[in-house]
Amino acid sequence: MDWNVLTAEELTAALRAGEVTSVDLTDEAIARIERDDKAVNAICVPDFDRARAAARDADQARARGEDRPLLGVPVTVKESYNVAGLPTTWGIPPHRNYLPAEDAVQVSRLKAAGAVVLGKTNVPLLLQDVQSFNEIYGTTNNPWDHGRTPGGSSGGSAAALACGFGALSIGSDIGGSLRTPAHFCGVYAHKPTVGLAATRGMVPPPTPALPAEHDLAVVGPMARSARDLTLLLDVMAGPDPLTLGVAHELRLPPARHEQLGDFRVLVLDEHPLIPTGSAVRAAVGRVADTLADAGARVERHSPLLPSLTEAAEIYTQLLFSNSAARFPVEMYEQLRTHADGLSADDRSLDAARLRGTVLSHRDWMEASHRRELHRHGWRQVFAEFDAVVCPVTPTPAFPHDHNPDLMGRRLDIDGVEYPYLDQLVWAGLATMPGLPATAVPAGRSPEGLPVGVQLIGPMFEDRTPLRLAELLEPMLGGFQAPGCSEKSS
Repeated sequence: MDWNVLTAEELTAALRAGEVTSVDLTDEAIARIERDDKAVNAICVPDFDRARAAARDADQARARGEDRPLLGVPVTVKESYNVAGLPTTWGIPPHRNYLPAEDAVQVSRLKAAGAVVLGKTNVPLLLQDVQSFNEIYGTTNNPWDHGRTPGGSSGGSAAALACGFGALSIGSDIGGSLRTPAHFCGVYAHKPTVGLAATRGMVPPPTPALPAEHDLAVVGPMARSARDLTLLLDVMAGPDPLTLGVAHELRLPPARHEQLGDFRVLVLDEHPLIPTGSAVRAAVGRVADTLADAGARVERHSPLLPSLTEAAEIYTQLLFSNSAARFPVEMYEQLRTHADGLSADDRSLDAARLRGTVLSHRDWMEASHRRELHRHGWRQVFAEFDAVVCPVTPTPAFPHDHNPDLMGRRLDIDGVEYPYLDQLVWAGLATMPGLPATAVPAGRSPEGLPVGVQLIGPMFEDRTPLRLAELLEPMLGGFQAPGCSEKSS
């Protein structure tokens, strides 16, 4: 039995039945990492001694009759989460030795649920890339083709899951950082509704781990099955006990439907600002056909849909305002001079990025008001539909590109080059209004690379896209192991 590629749900059932111990699962996972991770470089901070101790504790707890949601299940954690005793660097060289004093709230919830933390997974510098490499820990490779990226910024987590390095992982998402790596590596991820899961302790070093509310950004689960996403989300979801948790309790509504044929789905595969590559378009079409064959109502157009162009512009401004908030004053002033020189009728994404880096508070408030109008539009969409199916990015995983100038990079879409950062428009479709979105494997490219799609759902109805993902999983083929150590670049 290859325990390393089973789901957390399957492992939990085996642990409860006494078919395997947590010590056995943990030892096998560590052996797999030591054998295969030299080629992939997903686990940047191993914590094997403490993992083995936690596994022994889990087995003893089960022998006493305890049973928690993840008791004894090996997992990994994105490097950007604070774990007491392990470095949190966000790939920033001056902070390579920064050790937080306490666990992030989500790490605490994992441990309270009984999970065994194997270690931390690699990220890009400051989590600001669609790839996962940094000067401290090097480059993480895609398990399907080592010459390609696993995505970012949760790329190490997605690669680890694909390779069987733990059954679950936790990541974060502001620009598709959960969904893109899942799409590139052939695994599952869920970007929760904004604010659904507490983020305290997922901060760059040496920032204090305070319960601040983050605009756009969320934390969420990654797994090898859709049902595991729900399992882990139930562990992660809920307000911070230091703030809203003082007075609020979470109760997510059930999925709108339990049968595939009952769903009403809007399918999108074209964006006005960037083309969709043929492999991704085929995957979206496959999902649409699967839904239609099951009796679901499938539409490809709706007058209720908010403007995709305006959505991309608002998202880009808010995203870059967030990213540039702590730029040095000299850099900020230089960028503001460039932004002031833009033509008023320049509505390109490059212009939106530049304007976003120097947004005044007044301008940010106006952009946020426009976001609220889009949220209202999405409420009308989800009165008519239950979910939206669309791309995560325009292409499958692309070759490594370490050009330090992100604005100078290019993305090849069916032989034509486009600005690298324009691929974020699909991720932003759910991120800007704060909608939940589940990334699911949906096929392979002609080169054999995984291709995923995202299922976007109504705010705080996260169980609806998750349930749709569960129902689609057996029809789309679900997770398949890539053979991590065998794919040379």
